[in-house]
Amino acid sequence: QVHVVESGGGTVRPGDSLILSCVVSGFSVDTAIMLWARQAPGREREWVAGITEGGSNLYYKESVKGRFSVSRDGAKNMLYLQMNNLTPADTAVYYCGKQGAALNSDYWGQGTQVTVSS
Repeated sequence: QVHVVESGGGTVRPGDSLILSCVVSGFSVDTAIMLWARQAPGREREWVAGITEGGSNLYYKESVKGRFSVSRDGAKNMLYLQMNNLTPADTAVYYCGKQGAALNSDYWGQGTQVTVSS
């Protein structure tokens, strides 16, 4: 049974950092292109970071390059998103999931809220 659960969100101030975690069961993060996406209020979900199966290729939305870092731990079957120098524009619900899977499928989690506010 596939299950994806994100955690690590919270309310922080501009310039702060957060690390989001994603626990996956039912498939291996080592054999899938894994993504982090976010959805701000009133906006569509947007992709922000991705990591390929071998982990050799990392992809970032332009606005987060140099601030966000995606990684995986195959042994724990987990995905991470290190977010530095956060700004209010980063406020959103952050989701972890498998590329190509329907957003309402079990291959995407329920999300974790990140709020950046002074």
